[in-house]
Amino acid sequence: MIVVAGEALIDLVPSESGALAALDPRRGGGPYNTAVALGRLGSRTAFCSRISTDAFGEALIGGLREAGVDVSSVQRGSEPTTLAVASIAADGSAGYSFYVEGTADRLFSAPDRLPDGTRAVSFGTCSLVLEPGASAYEELMRSASAQGVFTTLDPNIRAGLIPDADAYRARFKSWLPSVSLLKLSEEDARWLGGSPREWLASGPSAVVITRGGDGLTAFTRDGGEYSVPGEPVDVVDTIGAGDTVNAALLHGLAARDALSDAGPAGLGADGWGELLRFAARAAAITCSRAGAEPPYAHELDAF
Repeated sequence: MIVVAGEALIDLVPSESGALAALDPRRGGGPYNTAVALGRLGSRTAFCSRISTDAFGEALIGGLREAGVDVSSVQRGSEPTTLAVASIAADGSAGYSFYVEGTADRLFSAPDRLPDGTRAVSFGTCSLVLEPGASAYEELMRSASAQGVFTTLDPNIRAGLIPDADAYRARFKSWLPSVSLLKLSEEDARWLGGSPREWLASGPSAVVITRGGDGLTAFTRDGGEYSVPGEPVDVVDTIGAGDTVNAALLHGLAARDALSDAGPAGLGADGWGELLRFAARAAAITCSRAGAEPPYAHELDAF
């Protein structure tokens, strides 16, 4: 079982006309997208969050169930669903404005225990910024790591939600001893400061840096460095691409029985090359369609 912990929200995405009045609601949130992508790839997955009982929340729960994701660890509340208004640049990259005050996912509380058979827990994005939920997710991260569970972190920086950048950077560093796999974009890496080797020295077994269309690079604690190019694709938008990479990495590590402290280094050049190419293909498919729509396993077989 792979557990994904974090927010679920609604992305309001411009329609093809780009008119402000034409915004299409799409199910989203970095952790939510990761969970759906894992389910579509065929991984046994559970989602751990707090989701509204409003109409948007029901749609979010429905999307998880459609992907085969276990929702028994989802807390429910009458508070509204978080909204993110997306703006799409000419190259398909997305920017966001958030409506988060008093929303359900902020009121998450850490569960007493993880689902039976949990092998990994994934964290990231807004859920580790917005209090009081951020402290609850942090508590879950630390407790899972202390129990020997493989943990992954994708900071997925949304600078507009971070009131004190230096305080967040310090908090990020405090998480690293509890992180097994750190994945982040080049942009996130620049914002946070530091380097893969510095982060590896603080705890993670591996760090994966995504470079958009230029591909991905993995760094491992034993000194390994492995890169693959991006997959050519006609980009509609990049919403959910990084989340798809998270899911592909977790799915691939689980398939290789590498969800352990020593697992990432044990893959070697061939194993990492295969895993990174799989993640690049999965992300390319997501970029080829509007909104966060990660691929199913059969689509990757045919890509």
